[in-house]
Amino acid sequence: MKGRVRGALLLAIGVLYVISIPWYRPSGEPASLLLGFPDWVTVAVGCYALAAVLNAAAWLLTEIPEEKPPQKDAER
Repeated sequence: MKGRVRGALLLAIGVLYVISIPWYRPSGEPASLLLGFPDWVTVAVGCYALAAVLNAAAWLLTEIPEEKPPQKDAER
């Protein structure tokens, strides 16, 4: 279950990065202001912030073993 949620979070992060690129805007169109910035800047920064939150959630779902794996005698 955690693996599927983590995978969905990573997929959502990828989608947010694609959305953050203003390739969908027609060239030459004047940018309107949103929160004092051009709208595409506000969208990009919002996507990056949300991607950071989703990345943190994905890491919280990742199990990291605290013990070192046993070593073979030949590797010592």
